[in-house]
Amino acid sequence: MNRQILMLWVGMLVLILIACGSQPTAPADEPTAPVAEATVETTEPTVDEQVPTDEPAPTAAPTETADPAGGTTAQAGSLLQRVLNRGNLICGVNGGLPGFSNLEPDGTFRGFDADFCRAVAAAIFGDPEQVEFRPLSTQERFTALQTGEVDVLFRNTTWTLSRDTSAMDFGPTTFYDGQGIMVRADLGATSLSDLEGADICVQSGTTTELNLTDNFRAQGISFNPVVFEEIDPTYNAYSEGRCDAVTSDISQLVSRRTTFEDPGAHEILDIVLSKEPLAPVVAQGDSQWRDVVSWVVYTTIQAEEFGINSTNINDFLDTENPDIRRFLGIDGELGSGLGLPNDFTVTVIQSVGNYAEIFDRNLGPDTPFNLDRGQNATWQNGGLLYSPPFR
Repeated sequence: MNRQILMLWVGMLVLILIACGSQPTAPADEPTAPVAEATVETTEPTVDEQVPTDEPAPTAAPTETADPAGGTTAQAGSLLQRVLNRGNLICGVNGGLPGFSNLEPDGTFRGFDADFCRAVAAAIFGDPEQVEFRPLSTQERFTALQTGEVDVLFRNTTWTLSRDTSAMDFGPTTFYDGQGIMVRADLGATSLSDLEGADICVQSGTTTELNLTDNFRAQGISFNPVVFEEIDPTYNAYSEGRCDAVTSDISQLVSRRTTFEDPGAHEILDIVLSKEPLAPVVAQGDSQWRDVVSWVVYTTIQAEEFGINSTNINDFLDTENPDIRRFLGIDGELGSGLGLPNDFTVTVIQSVGNYAEIFDRNLGPDTPFNLDRGQNATWQNGGLLYSPPFR
């Protein structure tokens, strides 16, 4: 009996323990207490926790840079900005080519190319004299440009495909030229065939050398090239009689003939061996700088198209012609797009004149060279000069 009672109590105890061990526990990811309602913080934000506002955060004031007079800031890192910071333009020129760029006895550089250097300086600085001229040989010119020794070349340089794809960019053609040949008048030569077996002076490192060989080979004419690296030895050899003829751009032949003791004793044959578009050159990779140089050249051409020159430009400053108003910077902001003053065209024209003035002053009928405009007339007058619209 006692044994049965004991077993009954043990059984009841086991049931109680089982019942207690089977109670469910709260899931671990459920809160064990009600979540308090969110309250709005009324304390001020710390330095690290600023309250956002609708107004943009203030930016640091930009550092001052040298702007073109009346213009906008050049692109950071551009050559235009470096030129502005330096305070002058460095322009590569020939330096020994009368009519184009020649060092005069008074130490100044004069000529067609030199004036285009001044035009670029005038557009940038408002002063055509803020330019340093750097005379360069044919061998030096491209290296000087690519290494940054000069900012731009205005150096009777022919625009070709191979040059344009060799880390250089060309601006608009400033002078349409062609290769010619100069001989002594007493030689009696009038055609290439008359130069069979002749000794011909030519400068190396130019398109002239290749063109000479191509033309004579195409016609089956033999000749003996006498090659020089520099321009002065080339013409000295010819004038001393070591060559029967000398070849180069026709404009150069005309220029150098004026330096001979008896210019009339030398004739330029009525032959054009090649096309020689002469244009400014800049280093590749800076589109803003190429635009600046190009649109300064176009300024001189467009001014001539409009009939605007250095003596009458003030008469156009109150014009109602919308095209001229944009061109002169009276309306719109065309200069700003270049990083130049909006009236940069006015400064260029006042400083060096339009294309006709530059040409006539250095190469025209009142100079020893007496060159006709020919292909270098505006399109309105049967030439090849043409400016894109200023708009």
